[in-house]
Amino acid sequence: MTLRTSSAALPSASGVAGYVLLASAVPLVAIAWMIVSGAAGFWPAFSVALATLAVDAVLIQRCVQRARDHGGETGFAALPVVSAQPLHAADDHHAADWSWQIDANRNLTGVSARLAYAFRQEAAALEGRSFLQLLAGDTWESGNFSAALRTLSEKIKAREAFEELILPVQIAGETLWWELNGRPDQDGRGGFAGFRGTGSDVTAERRSADKINRMARYDTLTGLPNRLHMAEAIGSALTEAEQWRSRCAFLIIDIDRFKSVNDTLGHAVGDRLLTRVGERLASLMTAKELCGRLGGDEFGVVIKDGSDQGRVEKLAHRIIDELSHPYDIDNHILYVGASIGAAIGPRDGNSAEMLMRSADLALHRAKDAGGGTLHVYEPQLHVNAEERRVMEIALRRALANKELELHYQPVVSAESGTIEGFEALMRWKNPQLGNVPPDKFIPLAEEARLIGPIGEWALNAACQEAVIWPSTVRVAVNISAEQLHDRNFAKSVADALQRSGLPPHRLELEVTESVFMTEAPHAIAVLRDVLAMGVNLSLDDFGTGYSSLGYLSRTKFSTIKIDRSFVQGASRNAPESVAIIRAVVALADSLGMATTAEGVETDDELAMIRRLGCRKVQGYLFGRPMIAADARALFTSGRKSAAA
Repeated sequence: MTLRTSSAALPSASGVAGYVLLASAVPLVAIAWMIVSGAAGFWPAFSVALATLAVDAVLIQRCVQRARDHGGETGFAALPVVSAQPLHAADDHHAADWSWQIDANRNLTGVSARLAYAFRQEAAALEGRSFLQLLAGDTWESGNFSAALRTLSEKIKAREAFEELILPVQIAGETLWWELNGRPDQDGRGGFAGFRGTGSDVTAERRSADKINRMARYDTLTGLPNRLHMAEAIGSALTEAEQWRSRCAFLIIDIDRFKSVNDTLGHAVGDRLLTRVGERLASLMTAKELCGRLGGDEFGVVIKDGSDQGRVEKLAHRIIDELSHPYDIDNHILYVGASIGAAIGPRDGNSAEMLMRSADLALHRAKDAGGGTLHVYEPQLHVNAEERRVMEIALRRALANKELELHYQPVVSAESGTIEGFEALMRWKNPQLGNVPPDKFIPLAEEARLIGPIGEWALNAACQEAVIWPSTVRVAVNISAEQLHDRNFAKSVADALQRSGLPPHRLELEVTESVFMTEAPHAIAVLRDVLAMGVNLSLDDFGTGYSSLGYLSRTKFSTIKIDRSFVQGASRNAPESVAIIRAVVALADSLGMATTAEGVETDDELAMIRRLGCRKVQGYLFGRPMIAADARALFTSGRKSAAA
């Protein structure tokens, strides 16, 4: 009976366990209670006391562990509850959270060990201190608070709860980012007693977000602002210009001859060149300008104050000059240049998109002028762009609508005037646009990637026409560089010959030197495939571009065509033109090639061409480009000479 009475007086193990779970927030009280209850068991029954002490030992260990998990929020200061690891770098989410409490005067009360560690100070030193002043740090005296701290102050002043408020704090000279949640606290009588809440160190997350944001707004190669950032800067500059009734400006910069660097030395050298270009560009900027990389080899400059157009143009010319100086990269001395298009806002565009478009149109004009220059936007450029847009839409339908036609211009023997061939020249007549000049629609077709199907149609049509001419007469078809970059071009030539039945030696393909300026090895390989079929090649406009004897040594041309500018110069007895024609004739003769002089319009020019040794002649003196029926009539009428 005594044993049962004494045992009943002792708490059960389950009761102790339940108490521990409830009292784990005050571990010292729980431990003291268990020691006393355990000691009481010695008197009535020694064996029961031993069992009780054993249970108490286990529960004490569990209580200490729970105290560690709670981080000492309730005064278990004797236990090592805080890691020495910096709070913002801790991986355990428990190590990044703390509670805070302030009184009605905004002073800290009941400072926990975790909050003290977050501030890198002792809890006693923080007790009674101004919470806002501690958060403000060095900015407290200057009053230059962050917007988030002002928001926090307003929330506390208005006694409004808040959540997920992120603000910067200065702790031991380091800028950290805290996320705070808080709500008003009431005393026992329902009056305002201050605020209480929780906080977390979100520095790692904030830095990660900043890194992602930087990657989204800055170019990874040069470190300069990217297109998105530049568009934002233009928008801001336009807003400011409208507010102050002033102007801003935008420059778009294209690096001349950059593609040749990539093609010859590789993209790694090209990337280093772009980095150097970015550095030079940044060195020219002041606080009123922002430069960035728009993509590829295009850069941009936002000028906040563009009211003085002369100053804008002066900066543009400085950029061209600076970027044109040689670059020493990987023991290569590189020479590139810069072309710039400029637009003034809001005159040339009242949005970032419109201003960038205007500058881009001006850049195209600068590139068309040969590069290395500046062109400022003018309304006519937009008119031209709209005209090109309408023309491109119509050109895409031209083949299906049978609006394209080939005209043929005679090529005759310089000595006898006998027709040796015709050059097929494309013409386009549109119901709305009328007769569109080739120098307008051919470049457009190349730019719009329409030259492939149009060129294939021209090749087939020319072969179909030439097969009914005398067997000694050739047809020459102009080939674009874009066509030679098509790996199926040689097959297209073979198919055209097979469908028409025209012998390969009666087909001559005319190419210009531009073919060899881009992807030259592939173009040469395609030309070799064509030559292997027995087709002839003619080099057009020789001497007007980047002439190189290497073209003639790598590709077997049957004819070199002398541009009409040299013919006209020689007719005026210009010594340079005469010397060039003589040199080309001598070169062609030594290589077993013929020469054709273009643009011969008078008898005097014909006589001069004969004296200089050209074998063939083409020009208005022997006939303008004519429709197929008229060309055919030259043979059916029995005429052997185009001049007859």
